[in-house]
Amino acid sequence: MAHTEVLLLKPVEGLGGEGDQVRVRAGYARNFLRPQKLAAELTQANRKHVDALKKRRGEREATELTGAQELAGKLGKLTLAFAVKTGEGGKMFGAITAADLHAKIAEAGVTLDKRKLHLHTPVKTLGKHEVKVKLHPDVSVELTFDVVSENPIIEVVPVAPVEQIWTPRPERVRTPKIERPTGKKKAKHHVG
Repeated sequence: MAHTEVLLLKPVEGLGGEGDQVRVRAGYARNFLRPQKLAAELTQANRKHVDALKKRRGEREATELTGAQELAGKLGKLTLAFAVKTGEGGKMFGAITAADLHAKIAEAGVTLDKRKLHLHTPVKTLGKHEVKVKLHPDVSVELTFDVVSENPIIEVVPVAPVEQIWTPRPERVRTPKIERPTGKKKAKHHVG
């Protein structure tokens, strides 16, 4: 397969940031990176732009880091509680998902990308739970939330066995199977 070197103009997930010179497949560069204006062909003229792109990248990363640290401070002060309906023994109806968490965080006035929440499985039990929020490669925060019952929990008490009021049905008597002769019968043909 043919490869080519390109200069990234904008950050590309899993590939690099602006100003990076990367080697990619020719078709990927031709059909995706260049039409989206994410990369340009690497020429002598473009090499001069590398310094400007790297400076812009440094500024962008610094603002992202400070923004992530501010957001981590807001999330650290946040207390979330979910009131859910429960049945006997405190068993929840449904579960708390990442979408529910994102909605509750948005209600609290904090803007957060839903993909930053790392809740691997939905929460199906009452009590305190934690979810990891990865805001930046260098900044992550543990967000704790409570799941409580909105109705009183009724404890299930095992009931002692009750005396039998009915009489058991007598067992059925099975009749033995009658054996039939296994010889083949000739089919009768009627001519009409």
